[in-house]
Amino acid sequence: MRELTQDGGRVYATRQRAADHRPYFFLSYARTPAYGGGGADPDMWVERLFRDLCGHVMAMTDLPAGAPAGVIDREVRSGEGWSERLGEALATCRVFVPLFSPRYFASETCGREWYAFAQRAIHHRARSGQQGEAIVPALWVPVPPSQLPGPAERLQFNHRDFGDRYVSDGLYGLIKLRLFAEEYERAVYELAKRIVSVADTAGIGAGRAVDYRLAPSAFGTPGSRTGGPRPMRVTIAAPTRHDLPQGRDAGYYGDTPQDWNPYHPAAARPLAYIAEDLVRSLNYQATVVSFDEGSGDPGFRQPPSTPEILLIDRWALQDEDRRRRLAAFDAENRPWVTVVVPSNRDDPQSRAADAELTAELERTMPTKMRQGRAYSRVAAKGVPTMEAFGQILPQVVEVAAQQYLRHAAVYPPAPGSAGAAERTRLTGPMAQTQYIPETHDVATHAEDTDDGQS
Repeated sequence: MRELTQDGGRVYATRQRAADHRPYFFLSYARTPAYGGGGADPDMWVERLFRDLCGHVMAMTDLPAGAPAGVIDREVRSGEGWSERLGEALATCRVFVPLFSPRYFASETCGREWYAFAQRAIHHRARSGQQGEAIVPALWVPVPPSQLPGPAERLQFNHRDFGDRYVSDGLYGLIKLRLFAEEYERAVYELAKRIVSVADTAGIGAGRAVDYRLAPSAFGTPGSRTGGPRPMRVTIAAPTRHDLPQGRDAGYYGDTPQDWNPYHPAAARPLAYIAEDLVRSLNYQATVVSFDEGSGDPGFRQPPSTPEILLIDRWALQDEDRRRRLAAFDAENRPWVTVVVPSNRDDPQSRAADAELTAELERTMPTKMRQGRAYSRVAAKGVPTMEAFGQILPQVVEVAAQQYLRHAAVYPPAPGSAGAAERTRLTGPMAQTQYIPETHDVATHAEDTDDGQS
């Protein structure tokens, strides 16, 4: 990228950005256990694929000697501090390359790596408003589409561009049989071209390294990875720019509650759709609705139909009718609805009125605020940044899913109803799990790490 500058009528071309020597790709794969007592490394063929990809990427780019073309976690996971090095690699690589196989989607490690990178892409899209998809899947062993979790199934990728034999046998089949040597070379070359192209077009910058050990799996919890993505509702309680409290800055609002953007101007997208992306990245099927459109209608002892995340703008309580309906909603005590209260620390009006807004919310929804503090102090107290929102949301989603399973058993939907079908899709080992609040974990970490940085 070059910028034109002018001095005394003469125009100069100056380089605007420094050379980018970040790795082009991170190769994520599932380890194969040793078999038969032999001494051979069962993942030696993955190592060969990695070296071949690195060679092509070096030839296709201007990376200098010594700069890594790619990263593979078998190199990272050695010695002390491997978790920090892995987090750093996932925060800096330009493209994420998962090696699809049945074993891959059963791996908690691979799911965490996927989520850590996907969160970067979601934040990139939130800030820029551009898609920024930078996951390039590769077939190690073909996987039937019905066995793909939601995040993998939604990828727009045509594997046939790499050859029919690649689709039918995967890279493992091509690399093991000399008969398919040419097909292997073609597939690897095309994969390297795709990596370089996506890295250049997506333009995802380096992110903040996350604690890999705290990252959730993009494939869901063990035992819940079959039957497709599980349902999750995201409800927005916010005004529109047409019914704001007097004097409230309209820059944070749009024509519908779903257009509320509390982290403006740092975020270019409404929070509802950032939340939708984050929920989908956890292998849920998200539905975004407005509290004003009926999802908050009171119905005492109403059976749960799906777990729910309620995003509340404290300014919404300035409207008397909405405040009344939120109070009625709170009185029903729906534990499967978890609350998140975004509160942009860079919003001068919200910062000035913080005590008043918080007190009104506590008076209106005491049950939800008490429950919220139990699972995440930050979620209930006020999430200060978009990055903190991304850190606490997986915990909030998990609480909503667990509470839904517990209370759906108490108030079962009628057989054959939509609620019964959704509950069946959520059923798994979590149904036997009782949630124990942990306020010292992810929530505290999000609050601490975002106090000094935006």
